[in-house]
Amino acid sequence: MVMRNMCPNSDKEGGLDTVLEVPIPEEMFEKMGGSTADVRWQNMRDLMRAHYQSAADKWAAVTNPLLSDTDHFMLLLKLVSSAFIPFRVQLDHALTSPIKDGSIESCTAKYIVQQYLAASGGVMALNGVSSMYAVGQVKMVVAASDSAKAMENARLNSEAGGFVIWQKNPDLWYLELVVSRHKISAGSDGKINWNHSNAPNSTICRGPPRPLRRFFQGLDPRSTANLFSNTVCIGEKIINDEDCFILKLETSSDVLKGQSTPHTELVHHTIWGYFSQRSGLLIQFEDSKLIRMKPAAGAGDDCVFYETSLQSFLEDYRHVDGINIAHSGKTTASIYRYGMTLKRRWKLEETWSIEEIDFNISGLSDDYFLPPADDLHRKDSDEHSCDNGISC
Repeated sequence: MVMRNMCPNSDKEGGLDTVLEVPIPEEMFEKMGGSTADVRWQNMRDLMRAHYQSAADKWAAVTNPLLSDTDHFMLLLKLVSSAFIPFRVQLDHALTSPIKDGSIESCTAKYIVQQYLAASGGVMALNGVSSMYAVGQVKMVVAASDSAKAMENARLNSEAGGFVIWQKNPDLWYLELVVSRHKISAGSDGKINWNHSNAPNSTICRGPPRPLRRFFQGLDPRSTANLFSNTVCIGEKIINDEDCFILKLETSSDVLKGQSTPHTELVHHTIWGYFSQRSGLLIQFEDSKLIRMKPAAGAGDDCVFYETSLQSFLEDYRHVDGINIAHSGKTTASIYRYGMTLKRRWKLEETWSIEEIDFNISGLSDDYFLPPADDLHRKDSDEHSCDNGISC
């Protein structure tokens, strides 16, 4: 699919075209409205500066009486596009470790990770990466339930978008994603994580530094190997006709407590990786977490729980500078809310592809990853404030 990287310069006749911060698919440009290309570009510029309230109308089926259309769609969008993994990548950890140390399950997992490293390009090639840049496109659908029929109907109204990711070794990263006239920015400067949207009255959410989940969708093999280096192998499963080993990682109670907030409790967060027995590559990445919303003072003991799960299928592995990168896939995210007599399910499906990727970007400064200026000056805000803790 064609990606648009430039837009006309409407401020100066005969001026050079403007480079888009986030390249967009041709399909998204055609849906911007207007009878001419000039009108569509004006709508696109408005999108980058503000929010179209009417864009949320088509997502009305997923609304909750307590949340607006925009709030709910942005919650789902953040969940699938800018979710975090609760483990920091430790660069001082060796990618290879002795297989003989530990239980049979942990030794098997270490052997599987070593095979994955070899299939991804080898330790030397991966350790030679200091930074990364990727451009991709997405197609998203939202359903008000997780039934197959609901998703089939929702696919008739899919929305296209694009994203760009920057990463620097590996605590510093920045993501920008545009879809359905919504824009999300998220990043980490190594000290805090933050995310922000162009929704009305949106505030900057921040928390402790953690890696972006999207990197584990075949974009960062070194971080993936690091993440699964201390897991256990719990069995085998066939994924898309591939016999796979299953590696499982449970988040420790100390990490769960550290990533809870005064208003939310992270009850559990479990991660699974499905590695092909034939190729050694990661075929599916999955995680699930449960969050308890603490009742407000004087509101009684009733709690609301959010159970979220994400499954990412990785495909089309290709070598880029000697490193094997997944160039397409599909991520399915679901939210189940229950408690206080409220029960509701939502589901979002994202099909994604990588259009451009490069490593060791010359001149990429640490300053590029600083949080927005508004966040730098917020000294009195909750250090872990985030969207109900769900998308953080």
